[in-house]
Amino acid sequence: MTSLPRPGVKPTSDSHAPRRAKADTEGLAARRLALDVVSEVLRSRRPLDDVFTQSLAQAKPALPARDAALARAICVVAFRRLGTIRIALGQRMTGRPAKGRLRDLLTVIAAQILFLDVPDHAAVATGVALARADSDLMHYAKLVNALGRRLAREREAILADAGPLDDLPDWLRKRWLSHRGEADCIAMAAVLRREAPLDLTLRDDDDAAARELWASRLEARVLPTGSLRLADRRAVETLPGYEEGAWLVQDAAAAIPARLLGVEPGERVADLCAAPGGKTAQLAARNAQVLAVDRSAKRLERVSENLARLRLGAELRAADVLALEEELLFDAILLDAPCSATGTLRRHPDVAWTKTPDDIVKLADLQRRLIDKAVSMLAPGGRLVYCTCSLEPDEGEAQARYLLKRHPEMMRLAITADELAVAGPAGDLAGLIDAQGDFRALPHRGGPGLIEGLDGFFAARFRKSPG
Repeated sequence: MTSLPRPGVKPTSDSHAPRRAKADTEGLAARRLALDVVSEVLRSRRPLDDVFTQSLAQAKPALPARDAALARAICVVAFRRLGTIRIALGQRMTGRPAKGRLRDLLTVIAAQILFLDVPDHAAVATGVALARADSDLMHYAKLVNALGRRLAREREAILADAGPLDDLPDWLRKRWLSHRGEADCIAMAAVLRREAPLDLTLRDDDDAAARELWASRLEARVLPTGSLRLADRRAVETLPGYEEGAWLVQDAAAAIPARLLGVEPGERVADLCAAPGGKTAQLAARNAQVLAVDRSAKRLERVSENLARLRLGAELRAADVLALEEELLFDAILLDAPCSATGTLRRHPDVAWTKTPDDIVKLADLQRRLIDKAVSMLAPGGRLVYCTCSLEPDEGEAQARYLLKRHPEMMRLAITADELAVAGPAGDLAGLIDAQGDFRALPHRGGPGLIEGLDGFFAARFRKSPG
């Protein structure tokens, strides 16, 4: 990062001042978009991806790709390190803490200075410009300038003092400490500070030769679970195999539940709450008759696009699963239930700051109702996999217990490490199976090939009695 000159030390020359001012002005639109998005996400508690996509589309004039990428990077790191940022700001402000738009502007400035490779002077100057252009903030311009410069001077001390748990909101930190213990909680929080890797699932998931071929072409490594992991993040559309539909983007943990269902060709299979469609594609690739259901017709459009690119077919239905009416029962059902998504914080760091404990209570109730519905749709002898991308036991282990207590006609089918070991030793994956035989991935655990490698995920498998 470029740092400001130390106080009392003048630059040797000011010949570049006009060029610097022009560069700062050119970066203003990206910072304005980041400020608008951060403010809207915190206000509305809508997902960052949705708000950013909408705000970018509405930007006038349209932002160049480089500015859009900068704006998104600011937003992501602002939420990933929001706890550290708020502590740093609070310790350097006298009186009441900043609120509203001022708090959000200072957050955007701090995210750049502390965590992004952008010039400090650009972060401060554009922040001051945004304050001066806002009637509610213009009288804070001097404060914004002084605080931004101080953050730049004290960056190393701020980062040295920031512990992993600082970047969790109080409610989530307390939950994790009570459920996981301090050591696991600290380890998980440390991993979630880092960007998630890019994992791919092959369309021909059982083909070992295809796996090695595409691993070579993509310069990826094969994980023990069979997913391909790229060494660095790249634009997906530019990668070999994208156009021909050889693979889909899917976290290695999210690829496991569809495999656990053990679908056979010709079976009638339901994928409930299907969007964005990775699991639907996995099921369709096994030549099953797949019905993919999701409440959102717009989200199903993405499922349709993915299936078309992969040259796979499935019946898509925009409907409320709880109101679904089907004459025929299903041989197998995959229920990827709506959840708090706390297992995906590497990819969606805003989740920690937009969800609340009340959300988990409401979602757990919905999950129970969806479980009841899924069981009623299952044919005698049929299989059900229930899964969530959550680290919360209320949305995972507790729901498996509920299912077995509520539905005596269902029995648990224990998952084994051998089933997970598509391309590696089963012993490496034993840590992903809990004492009840359910799949439980934590971001910081998972065996030699998967350390710090999986989203937080839970999956349990059941069979309905034959009669």
